[in-house]
Amino acid sequence: MMSKQVDRLKENLPSHDLVGQIMEENDQYLTFRLHGDLYAFGILNVKEILEYSNVTRVPMMPEFIQGVINLRGEVVPVINLARRFDMPAQAITKRTCVIIIEVVNDGQHQDLGVMVDMVSEVLDIPASDMRNTPGFGAQIRTDFIRNMGKLGEDFVIILDEDRVLSVDELAMVDEITKHVPPHGKTA
Repeated sequence: MMSKQVDRLKENLPSHDLVGQIMEENDQYLTFRLHGDLYAFGILNVKEILEYSNVTRVPMMPEFIQGVINLRGEVVPVINLARRFDMPAQAITKRTCVIIIEVVNDGQHQDLGVMVDMVSEVLDIPASDMRNTPGFGAQIRTDFIRNMGKLGEDFVIILDEDRVLSVDELAMVDEITKHVPPHGKTA
């Protein structure tokens, strides 16, 4: 009796090949450049990469919201990642891309576009090559960084998509900016 139950459980488990594929995808990262530095998002959250074009500006938005795009009939906000990291915006070039990332907020899936200087490549970075985030020296908030991926003698900054693209935090920043008078003047 017990062996039949075990066999049924085994049948319901994913095959070794599928588990291996999922593990392998968890070690894959889409790398991109921002102000000359190399960053990455986990490939499982990346839906697609688009050439930068047709971004519609929306009035009264925080500075890091570049605008919105029409993605197959859906309105997708585009976040200028440089501005999100409090860096100066770069000039838009033919290499400028929008990475469509799927984030989950309160069980709801939402697509967000992330504007970057250029997309580099997809890299396999095994867990053994991951290092902890330094508590100092980063140009961006340390809570935005998931890990540092070792690439030979160099590192790639692995971003935490849920924190960088936190829908709640983006909404809170938007709400705060609505109540701050322009140019730092007080009421």
